[in-house]
Amino acid sequence: MSQRAVAECDDDAMVRAMLAFELALAEVQEARGAVPDGVSQQMREQLERANFNVAEIAEGIASGGNVAIPFVKQSRTLLADEIKRYWHQGATSQDVVDSALMLLLKPRIAALDNLLLRCRSAATALMDTHIDTPMVGRTLMQQALPITFGVKVAHWAVGLEQARRRLSAVELPVQFGGAVGVHSGWETQGLVFMDELAERLGLATPVLPWHTDRQPVHALGTALDAIAGAAEKVALDVSLLTQTEIGEVAEPSEPGMGESSSMPHKRNPVRSALIRGAARQVHGNTSTLLNAYAQPLERGLGEWHAEWAPLMESALLVEGALEQLAVLLEGLEVYPEKMRRNLAATGGGIMAEPVARLLAPYLGPDAAKALSASAAEDARQRDRPYVEVLSEALAEHQEVVRVTHEELRNACDPTLYLGSSLRQVARAAAWLKNE
Repeated sequence: MSQRAVAECDDDAMVRAMLAFELALAEVQEARGAVPDGVSQQMREQLERANFNVAEIAEGIASGGNVAIPFVKQSRTLLADEIKRYWHQGATSQDVVDSALMLLLKPRIAALDNLLLRCRSAATALMDTHIDTPMVGRTLMQQALPITFGVKVAHWAVGLEQARRRLSAVELPVQFGGAVGVHSGWETQGLVFMDELAERLGLATPVLPWHTDRQPVHALGTALDAIAGAAEKVALDVSLLTQTEIGEVAEPSEPGMGESSSMPHKRNPVRSALIRGAARQVHGNTSTLLNAYAQPLERGLGEWHAEWAPLMESALLVEGALEQLAVLLEGLEVYPEKMRRNLAATGGGIMAEPVARLLAPYLGPDAAKALSASAAEDARQRDRPYVEVLSEALAEHQEVVRVTHEELRNACDPTLYLGSSLRQVARAAAWLKNE
């Protein structure tokens, strides 16, 4: 997890967030005449200086079922007797907890956006540098056809940016509905309180209280999961490309980073490991949130309670993953010469597909495919250049095949068979700039 974020979301922070909700509610109600003038200011003065017993609040969760009940009880004892009855007026524990969580998550969402923008900037620079750097494209873990490293990074960048834009559309709404979500006792003012409370706290205004309509949690949880998946994709690709036998990229070097406890020669892709470890936990948390989406009647029985930890933990895990990812992308070491080496690992056999296309007009598609595949396998087994083996094989068909040596050599050149790689990078770069 992000350690800075963890420090900003500790027990004291939760108490402060609940306190912010209750004080804002009193201020809104005072402005509408439901609380005597000056009471909200007295509450603020008496409680903002108070020392809350966090351990006692935590202990009270077991009997109350949530943190708001012992918090409200303790905070009321800290108020002067004449204003106690105006505390927590018209609210229920779910209003306090949901709103407090939204307040805690708001700066986390801003931090995630900033980290994703860092990742986008770093990825864009890599795309620009390596727009035409050829490398092997791999499918089912095997060498397939050539691509460029620039287009690989473009796919990373687009995935991360799609997740960022999805997160930016997520709203963090205030919660205020009272005991059964209909502002009991406040027929004409309940919705007014809710709207003004949202404005005062800087949260979104919901259409209605959302006690058992968990769309806000579902939207946020799945958006966090999308970011985790996009980050995990980058980490997975990087970790595979850093393998000793491939060696096309390396994570940023740093003293002690990636060292083994027993093997001095190793440089482990630990940033990728941390990103993937965080992402796996987020995916599990998201499953819990999805399973808690449908909640009964006017208040969940266990479903609402099951959301608190996985929702907050997912935000902290994603922030930690993006801290690692930003550093990884900003300092990623790329080795084009090793990419060229791996392009030649089959002796050119990965170019059997364009060769088959070249020969199809003369031999027919099936025969052309068979000949190009046979030559590729022969080149691999005999460790000879594919183009040489292919030329020998075609000598037997010279009466029908009218292909020049230059055409054959070009068909076997991976740098001339990059498809739309360069155009895709340009298109992705334009889209990334167009917010």
